[in-house]
Amino acid sequence: MSEQMTDVSDVEQLIGEISALRGKVAQLQERVEQLDLLAHEDSLVALPNRRGFMRALERTIDRVSRYKEKGALLFVDVDGLKVINDSLGHLAGDEALVQVSRLLVSGVRKSDVVARLGGDEFAILLGYSDEQSARDTAVRLIELIAGSEFMYDGQALPLSVAIGAAGINGDDTPETALARADQEMYRHKVAA
Repeated sequence: MSEQMTDVSDVEQLIGEISALRGKVAQLQERVEQLDLLAHEDSLVALPNRRGFMRALERTIDRVSRYKEKGALLFVDVDGLKVINDSLGHLAGDEALVQVSRLLVSGVRKSDVVARLGGDEFAILLGYSDEQSARDTAVRLIELIAGSEFMYDGQALPLSVAIGAAGINGDDTPETALARADQEMYRHKVAA
């Protein structure tokens, strides 16, 4: 790319160059915002992905530590997704994930963060909630999903989830808080 020398005595030409540069900067900023969104959002279910969730969880841990706010999280595992994928194909599995994500979002407050961590795993960040209210929310979500009707290709398929709840402590890292909720989910899954 060759650089063009601008005659600094030509004010109109300088104003034109500055305007053109501002336009290019605006385009680049817009592209950076698009890439940031792609880096933090799951493309299938249009929810935050693991990276986006961990960022939100880190901010909540900071508020819990600094201001003694309450916070909790849920770790959600979709049951039977492999069976759906194997018997009806991945499009059916994708539709099941979309259905579960919609139900999760509809079952919590607008201020809560629902994210798809990957595969058949979701997480929900519950601001201003303690561990007991998180458990209550988990029970409600389990019932909501189990009571929903998921139809694929004219066939009704049952959906269910296992959910673990954990309170957020001020000395947590995002990884330790998520691991506690995951362990709780696994404990419930084994007990079922």
